[in-house]
Parts: sequence; structure tokens; C-alpha cells
Amino acid sequence: MVANIIFGIGITALTGALATVAGSAEDTESNIGSQGDPNSQVQLAPQMGFLHRIFNKAVAGEPPAYGLWCALGAGLAWAFMAMQVNAVLAIVIGSVLAVLVQGVYATTAYLGRTASLAKFGQPVYVDILKSMTSVTMAHAFIAVFCVVTLCHLINGALGHPFPLPLLGLIWGIALGAAGSATGNPYYGKERQYQNQKFGAGVPISASGNIVRYAEAGERNSLDNGFFTHKIGGSASGICFGLIVFLELWRTILFDKISAGWGAIVVGILMILIFTVVDRYIEVWARKNYGPYMEAKVAS
Repeated sequence: MVANIIFGIGITALTGALATVAGSAEDTESNIGSQGDPNSQVQLAPQMGFLHRIFNKAVAGEPPAYGLWCALGAGLAWAFMAMQVNAVLAIVIGSVLAVLVQGVYATTAYLGRTASLAKFGQPVYVDILKSMTSVTMAHAFIAVFCVVTLCHLINGALGHPFPLPLLGLIWGIALGAAGSATGNPYYGKERQYQNQKFGAGVPISASGNIVRYAEAGERNSLDNGFFTHKIGGSASGICFGLIVFLELWRTILFDKISAGWGAIVVGILMILIFTVVDRYIEVWARKNYGPYMEAKVAS
């Protein structure tokens, strides 16, 4: 019994580490591709007269997109393993094939979206298409590979009853949701609108007026990736890593109590604790920083 618990906690720690890497890569991929919530401002910019060199590949939100890619990678890996292919090789091949679909998705999305903006003068930058697509595919591979691997560990080592493709779909959606909720606000508020006063929000008059110039020359999506990965990507990784770790942790330790009700009760208690902590941090921040105010000029 004790040995099983120790083994389960070890697998939980490993899956949490994989999830942390996946979350960081997912948010960076999303920001480079401008796929998340702040994408609306990138789409609006040419319509407001602000042409840019940002790679804009959003068609679906991150949760359904990563649900598709992770489910595809997990399904292909599952099929290869059913044909007696080594598990590691099967996961790698499945992830590569899923990322090829992601590359097609990114290419057609960028070309289609830019074509819809042709009447506003937004050009298709071939160098942006070629360079950004490969970078987003690289980050997507890391995210998909980590998710498929942790799903295989959950299925094979922990004996989860769901098949690998279904686990890939569930955790892919969770990965996209974590990156969208955690990392994208940093990309949208702190990077796209660095020309606005900090804490002032985005006034209606500034809609679409995103920052288009970097320290030297026009800004592109790689500049956004370098910037947002430092904090937004790390925060997304920690978020998704904690989700996976705490979910499996409570299941491993408390699932045997009262026919599974022990794990459910612990999960509810964890949600309540996080709610109280989040509320405390929000109130503390509002009291200490308050609403945005114009700086007072000394007379």
C-alpha cells in the first residue's frame, strides 16, 4: 500500500513537471501566433489604420485548438502502440504528426485572416509566415509531446480507465484554458499596449492601436514571444503544472477513502482555500494600489 502511494506520488511529480513545461510552451506559442484573447486587437489594428507585422493565426480559441492537437497526438500514439511500436517512439511520432496539422492550421489561418484585411491595406509578409510558423510549430511540439506523455503516464502507470485519446482531449482543453486565462492577459495588456499609461486600461480611442515598433525596426511576433515568455509563459506553466499535480495528488492519496468521496471532499476544500486566498490577494492589491490616478505635479 505504502509502496503504491510512493510510486503514485512519484508519477504525480513527473506529470506535474511535464505539465509545467507544456503550459510555458503553450502560452509562448499562443503569444507568438497571437491566438489568444488579445488577438482581437491585432485583428482590429489594420481596420483602424495600423498596419503591423504580427503573425495572426487565430481561428479557434486555445482550449479547442489544443484539445484537437493533443487528442490527435494521443490518438496517433495510441494507434502506434497498438501496433507494438515502442511507447516513446509512438509518442514522438504522434506529436510530430499532430504538429504538422498545427502548421497547416497556422498557415491557412494567417493567410485567410490577412486576406480578409486586404481592403484595409494589410499585406501578407512571406518572411513572417515562414519564420513564425516554424517557431510556433516548435513550441506546439513541446506542449503536445508533454501532454501526450503525461496522459500516457496517467493511463499506463496510474491505471486511469479513460483511453489515451480521450485523456489527450481533456488535458489539451485544460492546457489551452490555463494559458488563455493566465498568460494571455500579460501579452495583451503589458505587451500590446505598452504605449498606454500603466494601470489605465485601454480606452476606446486606442482600440487597435497596438505597439508596432520594437527597439530597432518593426515589431514582430518573435519580439512578443521573447517578452511574454519571461513572466506570462512561466505563470502559465506553473498554473497548469499545479492543476495536474494537485488533481493527481488528491486522487492518489484520498481516492480509497469512502469509495472515492474522500478525494471529492479534498478537491472541494482545495477550491475553497484557493478562492479565499485569491480574494485576499485581490483585496490587498486594490487597497494598496487602488484605481489608476493621474500623477500629481508638484507646484
